[in-house]
Amino acid sequence: RGVAWVPDNRRIFPTLTVERNLAMALNRALPRTGGEPWHLARVYQRFPILDRLRHRPGEHLSGGEAQLVAIARALLMHPKLVLLDEPSQGLAPRIVEDIMAVIQEMRDEGVAILLVEQNSTLALSIADRVYVIDDGRIVHASRAADLEANQELKHRLLAV
Repeated sequence: RGVAWVPDNRRIFPTLTVERNLAMALNRALPRTGGEPWHLARVYQRFPILDRLRHRPGEHLSGGEAQLVAIARALLMHPKLVLLDEPSQGLAPRIVEDIMAVIQEMRDEGVAILLVEQNSTLALSIADRVYVIDDGRIVHASRAADLEANQELKHRLLAV
C-alpha cells in the first residue's frame, strides 16, 4: 500500500545475510513514480558498509548496521510514506549522520516521513511539522521552524 515501517528494534531476519534481508524488500516493492528508483546498487552506493557486509548474517551486525539494513529495506520498497520509530536510538554519531542524511534524501524525493524521535535537535532539523506527545497526548502542534524559534516553548516542552 506504499507504507514502509522502520521499527525501533530493526526487525531484520537474524539468520539471513544482509543481502537476503534486502532481497525480501525487493519482492514487495511498488512501481516507482518519480525520482531515481532505489535498487541494491544504489543502496550499496549510499551505504558502502552494507556492500562490505552483504554476506554477514543479521545476527552478527551491530545496532547501527542493523538499522541501516532496516532503512535500506524500507527504501527498496519504493514507499510513499515511511514510518521511522527512533532511528537514532543507541547509535554512534557517524551512523546517526548517515541515517538523517538519507531521511532528508527521502524527503527531498517526495517520500512522506513520519518520524518518532526523542533527539529533538535532529527531528527539528528535518521536520516540516512537529507534534510533541506527553503521556500519550499531543500537547503541542506547530511548524517545526516555529518551535525551533521559540526557545522558551522549546525548553518547556522538550527540556532543551
